[in-house]
Amino acid sequence: MTLTADAAATPAAETRQPILQAKNLVKTYGRVVGLDGVSLSLYPGEVLAIIGDNGAGKSTLIKCLTGAELADEGEILLDGRPVHFKRPQDAHLAGIETVYQTLAVSPARDVASNLFLGREERRKGILGSVFRMVDKKGMRKKARQQLADLGITTLQDVTVPVENLSGGQRQAVAVARAAAFGSKVVVLDEPTAALGVRESNQVLQLVKNLRDRGIPVILISHNMPHVFEVADRIHIQRLGKCATTITPQSHSMTDAVAIMTGARKA
Repeated sequence: MTLTADAAATPAAETRQPILQAKNLVKTYGRVVGLDGVSLSLYPGEVLAIIGDNGAGKSTLIKCLTGAELADEGEILLDGRPVHFKRPQDAHLAGIETVYQTLAVSPARDVASNLFLGREERRKGILGSVFRMVDKKGMRKKARQQLADLGITTLQDVTVPVENLSGGQRQAVAVARAAAFGSKVVVLDEPTAALGVRESNQVLQLVKNLRDRGIPVILISHNMPHVFEVADRIHIQRLGKCATTITPQSHSMTDAVAIMTGARKA
């Protein structure tokens, strides 16, 4: 990773311990090189955007960081310790939650059920241990609290089926679930894609709220205005490598696009 822009713009980053770090990741698919020695650092309480043209390696990088793919070479560290994610569930257990563009929500279930999807809580006593009854009341109470903590005001009723929600509200449900269980890192893959201006603004505010709560966020996006609005640092991928890492203060959107496309050297 190029450190010049980082060091110039955020000198404190040198003394902080990254919560998530990738070192020289390599991933190939036959003769196709997905990642060519990519390094990345994510610090506590920051939004790190990852941008790049199609085929730059953004998706491959995220998949390696979250257990969906295994890197051929390199090392991933979480809180300074090496980790080896062989599947997404390993990343989940370590506190890394990913919200993909396709949104893994269950449309027929209500908001509360989606927040606890795959992590349903049982009722106390014999009803839960023997009869395996789900604690719907308790999950709905916790769901309301989680939405309130994140500043999500567009979802007043957690008993509404997700299929009745707008695109932005569905995205909010997916992000809220990630925030509820992603104790260390939340990864958002194109969270504002296919959303209108108002709903996009709501999602961007949600990203800011996560940062304000101290939860570091990795944001993958093609939308430069959105990236420059919420990102603290911007990791630019090009041709399977990290071209450089910049900040919205050190570079303009035009600069970022030029580096991303190869029109300008980092």
